[in-house]
Amino acid sequence: MRTLFSLSLVSVATAGMLAAQRTPAVPVPLRSAPIANVSYEVTFNRELAKRRAMSVTMTFDVSSTQPVLLSLPAWTPGAYEITDFAKWVSDFAPTRGGQALEWDKLDYDTWRIRSAGPGPVQVSFNFRADTLDNAMSWARDEFLLFNGTNVFMYPEGQPFSFPATVRISTESDWIVATGMTYGGAKGSYREGNYHDLVDMPFFVGRFDYDSAQVEGITVRLATYPAGSLAGAPRAETWTRIQKMWPPMIQAFGDKPFRNYTIMQIADSSYQGASGLEHQNSHVDVITPLALGNPFLDGLYAHEIIHAWNVKRLRPADLYPYRYDRAQPTPWLWVSEGITDYYADLVLVRSQLVEPSNFFATTTGKIQNVNATAPVALQDASLSTWIHPTDGTGYLYYDKGSLAGLMLDILIRDESNNRQSLDDVMRSLYNSAYRKNRGFTADEWWAAVSKAAGGKTFTDFNRLYVDGRAPYPWDSILPLAGMRLAREPRVGIQSEPDSNGIRVVAVQPGTSAALAGVKPGDYLVSVGDVVITQPDFGPAFRQLYADKADAPYVITVRRGTETLKLDAKIQLSNLKVEADPNSNEKATRIRDGILTGKTGS
Repeated sequence: MRTLFSLSLVSVATAGMLAAQRTPAVPVPLRSAPIANVSYEVTFNRELAKRRAMSVTMTFDVSSTQPVLLSLPAWTPGAYEITDFAKWVSDFAPTRGGQALEWDKLDYDTWRIRSAGPGPVQVSFNFRADTLDNAMSWARDEFLLFNGTNVFMYPEGQPFSFPATVRISTESDWIVATGMTYGGAKGSYREGNYHDLVDMPFFVGRFDYDSAQVEGITVRLATYPAGSLAGAPRAETWTRIQKMWPPMIQAFGDKPFRNYTIMQIADSSYQGASGLEHQNSHVDVITPLALGNPFLDGLYAHEIIHAWNVKRLRPADLYPYRYDRAQPTPWLWVSEGITDYYADLVLVRSQLVEPSNFFATTTGKIQNVNATAPVALQDASLSTWIHPTDGTGYLYYDKGSLAGLMLDILIRDESNNRQSLDDVMRSLYNSAYRKNRGFTADEWWAAVSKAAGGKTFTDFNRLYVDGRAPYPWDSILPLAGMRLAREPRVGIQSEPDSNGIRVVAVQPGTSAALAGVKPGDYLVSVGDVVITQPDFGPAFRQLYADKADAPYVITVRRGTETLKLDAKIQLSNLKVEADPNSNEKATRIRDGILTGKTGS
């Protein structure tokens, strides 16, 4: 009883303390003393390069006796993840007139400086640049990539409207590439507010750098390492980049910049290819194996389109950007997915690819979505910040792109091809971006409905954006003169050796598996296709297209025996293609999607 009684007293006391804790004092928001005449100097030379570091000096004037609170961003807009750039800062040192000022940290990315009254202040620190990522900083012996979000501190709690100057101090034989406005002297740049300041990444060092006039825009191409994209491949890259611009400008109806810089790093330590957008530039990081691959056209197009869709036109959740915390939004399916749809459109509208390539890309996206756990577009958009492990974290790219295709088809069908998704994007660009704000959900669906002649999209949103219903391709695609065909599939993986074409894997449940084909068998024929090469699929699919359940024979050598195994055609591979029997209206809609044209 004593024990229980004692515990009861403790519980009562604890409850009382918890009740008191539930009504804390209202926290005072962090707010720095105002600062003015802000400038940053970034130093990168051969000595710092060896240490994979850069040196940063920030200077500003203080007009009060209050502390200055300087913060670094926690993320780079476009890279939807918290990175906490403060972790790479070292040797932080504020001074006035050469004398050290007292300072401490209020949290992990905010430094408090006691300035001891009005006057100029200088803050210096070193920043470790050893992370090969579009959103971060990365140095080699003669090269540096850095983003403004990594190193440009801002006064906590003050408006982001302050202008600032940036000076790059580097070796005399090194060059600089950036989208930032030239400041009037070598190595000097200037922007009118913090949002623009941190949206202009830099290349410093040795790299290839040239430019061309495209549609009245100075387009620059900076590639590292020097020589990685040179000669005929560089000339071909320029030709292809130049063809992309007219359909982009046509789609959005604006040329919002005078220059645009493509910044590319090719490094063998990197697997794959990725890009990060900025308002008049983007940074690509790729494996050297991707150089010369037409795949890069899609990457370039995607990132350039972002200069319209997301850097300017973006949802209200992302407007304006804030840098101290995550900024989740359910609209990444528009910002990223529909951007990806437009990248596909740009390639086919510029005739960089054939319509068959557009159909094949769409097929791949459908297959990817079908192979992943069902997820609502809004949920996938929100969840990307935590990188889900179930494969849905980035599905808003492919699934959002396909939603864009469906909306484009429905708008064109309802308007008799007089309106398109282009009209939605242009309308919101003018009504939201040009009025310095982001669009809302009501504004998005109102613009879609207006373009579609008043058709409501409530069910579309409920089923395919907020819901997890499968996309209705069999009813949507015919409206645009397309169809989702199903191709025959054998279910064999094979490779050549000195004895012939050997089966290395048989997929369970497929036609080959049910017929009794085994790994180690050597293929002689598959139906009427004699096997002499491992890539017999195209001939087989052409011969047996649309012949579901038709019998055929797979002939194999197994040891010393030749076996004839009875099989049936399985139509399982999906394939988007033009429907040769589409009506006149559907054909016009298909042609309009592929060319960017509207009208009857």
